[in-house]
Amino acid sequence: MDPVKRQYEAYPYPERDPAEEAGRLIIGSPSHPFEIDHFLFAGARDWSQPFRVLVAGGGTGDGLIMLAQVLADCQVNAEIVYLDMSTASRAIAEARAAARGLTNIRFETADLLNAAEYGLFDYIDCCGVLHHLPDPDAGFAALRAALAEGGGMGAMVYAPYGREGVYQMQDALRTLVGEDDPETQVARAKVVFEALPPTNGLKRNPFVHDHLEGGDAGFYDLLLHSRDRAYDVPALFDAVDRADMRLLSFTSPGRYDPRMMLRDPILRERVVALPYREQAAVAERLSGNMKVHNFYAVAKGAEAGRIAMPGPEAVPCIIGASPAALAESIHKSGGIRGEFDGLAFQRALPPETAGIVMNMDGKRSVDDIRAMLGWRNDKFEPLFANLYQPLNNFGLLRFSGLQRRMGMS
Repeated sequence: MDPVKRQYEAYPYPERDPAEEAGRLIIGSPSHPFEIDHFLFAGARDWSQPFRVLVAGGGTGDGLIMLAQVLADCQVNAEIVYLDMSTASRAIAEARAAARGLTNIRFETADLLNAAEYGLFDYIDCCGVLHHLPDPDAGFAALRAALAEGGGMGAMVYAPYGREGVYQMQDALRTLVGEDDPETQVARAKVVFEALPPTNGLKRNPFVHDHLEGGDAGFYDLLLHSRDRAYDVPALFDAVDRADMRLLSFTSPGRYDPRMMLRDPILRERVVALPYREQAAVAERLSGNMKVHNFYAVAKGAEAGRIAMPGPEAVPCIIGASPAALAESIHKSGGIRGEFDGLAFQRALPPETAGIVMNMDGKRSVDDIRAMLGWRNDKFEPLFANLYQPLNNFGLLRFSGLQRRMGMS
């Protein structure tokens, strides 16, 4: 049996209990439908039209369930095809979908290299998979072949600098326990891990604790994986390019802006003059904490400017926070604060922007919000522009009319 298939049959990842579906929906990025609309369809897709989705390497179903539930709630005529080679992972994903009564998913046990056999797709999700393939380039190419004209892909691959110590430990454990069965590997590797000296890079790395706290499946996925490579920013751009695609954007663009970490005005001017790829590479090297890259890609030659931009008809949606809570934070603290794996950011905002955020219900357009507040354009537009940049950069605001479909008969 292929060692990766053997792993995910023994330890489906991430560990999930279908009984928990009644209490929560796991929201993530990429692949939230509002975000898909924002990055791939200029925030203006006609959601009355059918929507074909491929979840390539769907695992236990986090991205799958988020996609299927939001599309169902918004009454989109969606067909979602789930592919995974692990029957154990598929069983958990199916049970989670059944617990929610989702009927818009077709489950297949298959290799993503055969993706095109299932037709062409308006959107492809592939998170945490390509870096585990024997030939990742073949995986990128297979997904490109399954992409419909005008469609796009959201993906996640590992990044090297935030995974300090991981690959050294994988090599050491491969030597020590690599011939054992999966259960014995985990048991013996845990003993090794607990006895590691404080000088070990993995012990000093705070950015991979989510894996280490994710039960035996997370432990195995991080430290005992038989195939695992990481992409720095240049390598990722090259891989996307070789697949006849272009990297459109990272999901949190602000994290890839090196000006966040540069105070010298001359250096800030120098770096902003660089191509996007080089700016992102500098940011990755300066921050030192990126463990994954979440990004959207489209076919080469696809029309430019598909990322949504502010405009009177654009419909802003808040993701990852409630508008009321975000507005209250702005009102109390005078801005927004947050962090990415220890990298703190903050942005001062005029107090009037709290009123704008409060009215971002996913159904009102930018102009609707302006009219509701009773402000003239010369007051509203500078405030909205001031607000849009940080919220978009850090993944909090997306433009999409999709939420308007909720509750339609």
